[in-house]
Amino acid sequence: MKPSPILSVKDLRITFKSLSGISEVVHGITYNLYQDEILGVVGESGSGKSITSLAVMGLLSFTKGVSVTGNVLFNNENLVNCSQKKLEKIRGKKIAMIFQEPMSALNPSVCCGKQVEEVLLHHINITTKEAQEEVIRLFNAVKIPDAKNTYKKYPHEISGGQQQRVMIAMAVACKPEILIADEPTTALDVTVQKEIIALLKKLQKEFKMSVIFISHDLVLVSEIADRVLVMCQGDIIEKGAIKSVFKNPEEEYTKALIGTRPTLDSRLKKLPTINDFLSGRIPKSLVTKIDRQEKHKNIYSNAPLLEVINLEKTYYSKASFFGTKKAFKAVDNVSFKVYSGETLGLVGESGCGKSTLGKAILQLDKASAGLLKYRGNDVTNLSTKALRALRKEIQIIFQDPYASLNPRLTIGKAVMEPMKVHGLFNSDSERKAKTIEILEKVGLKAIHFDRYPHEFSGGQRQRIGIARTIAVQPKLIICDESVSALDISVQAQVLNLLNSLKEDFGFTYIFISHDLSVVKFMSDQLMVMNKGKIEEIGEADAIYKSPQKEYTKKLLEAIPKGI
Repeated sequence: MKPSPILSVKDLRITFKSLSGISEVVHGITYNLYQDEILGVVGESGSGKSITSLAVMGLLSFTKGVSVTGNVLFNNENLVNCSQKKLEKIRGKKIAMIFQEPMSALNPSVCCGKQVEEVLLHHINITTKEAQEEVIRLFNAVKIPDAKNTYKKYPHEISGGQQQRVMIAMAVACKPEILIADEPTTALDVTVQKEIIALLKKLQKEFKMSVIFISHDLVLVSEIADRVLVMCQGDIIEKGAIKSVFKNPEEEYTKALIGTRPTLDSRLKKLPTINDFLSGRIPKSLVTKIDRQEKHKNIYSNAPLLEVINLEKTYYSKASFFGTKKAFKAVDNVSFKVYSGETLGLVGESGCGKSTLGKAILQLDKASAGLLKYRGNDVTNLSTKALRALRKEIQIIFQDPYASLNPRLTIGKAVMEPMKVHGLFNSDSERKAKTIEILEKVGLKAIHFDRYPHEFSGGQRQRIGIARTIAVQPKLIICDESVSALDISVQAQVLNLLNSLKEDFGFTYIFISHDLSVVKFMSDQLMVMNKGKIEEIGEADAIYKSPQKEYTKKLLEAIPKGI
């Protein structure tokens, strides 16, 4: 006899009302969650994963113009019709949620311990002292180092992985029956991601919780879930036991979610996208070992484009109010060369110095010591005018395209702006024509010229960021985690675009990422950083095949491989 579900969602419909009309975004979905199971929910951005979980939590009633109909049955009660007072007793205590972005979900003005303590005091009849002790116990349970000190720290004072652990501690504080984890490992290092997955599994077993694990990455979900739902445009298009769906998917869309991720065992010339799978035109052409050797022979026979020599970046902090300055070397005596036409992959955990090194090369954050040579010339200490000229040659694609674009500028003006700064072309009409040409090159359209950043999806905004970067015709581009927050399918499109632009314009990339499967697909050489130093450097395929350092082996072992 099949057990009764702990949560039963029946014919759930979510509708948005706006000036332009009524739009149904979730179309009558039905599923069950059973006691002590982990249910994976996968799909692209906009598929309805997160908004469905918000409806389960009763959080959509705060949003004007959103209508929720159907049944969300928990303990024989329909949460859709519950009062806010009743929902407040359930949320946090019976059903808890780990949100996708801990820095946005945590209150920046309240220390971490107090935020978790607040949940305990709200739902459980205990003293403040008992609550404090329980918070420290929870911090130790989720393996936050130095729990007592972290209790007093504010969110900005701890790493992304630790922020996520604080969110997990908050979610499991009252030992809920259901835990909803919404993209809890997106943009985390592979090693931290592996730790978070292991931690969630351990807590689920310990507290006998039922977990809904939401992600865009089916390979990752296959490592934690018992069953899976695949969502596409507001519908559940496939569901079943994780092994069955992962090994023998029935829908082309499900096959695409698995197949668009770069693999470690082969190197495709072009990554397949979801449209490729749906149209039946899946690219299968491989880069051969001979192709790669010939390419490298051409690249490395020339003089280096950029030389980094004994570069250091030291930050100072005061140990106490009257104390002496404490030094921290974020980049420690780093030396390497980048050649024209090359993609140098740069990997390592958060805090290893990857992004600091990128900023030091751009001289957005000047190095404390060492030399930078560009085209054989020392560019370490340039005048303001000479530095501006150098920045035309060396550009950056930022991790968060939304934060790096001015919300008050149309994307056309945003792309034209650097052209104007560097005196490219003779008039605005010429610059506009060039901008439209660039927008079309990155897969956008001329009609997008007068639209604002908020009118685009995450993948489209990243394309705008790329358009703005290539507008000044640079030679060297630093890609700083430029695909880390994108869906697997959109990520494939952007990676193919970067490679296509590299061929067309002769770009050279320093490709910074924590995703080692992505870095392998992109890189000629690979550089592994750890605690500010270069741990290992060499031909990318050789390192992936036979890593020499234990740290590199640890990173490679943490890559999700699926069941």
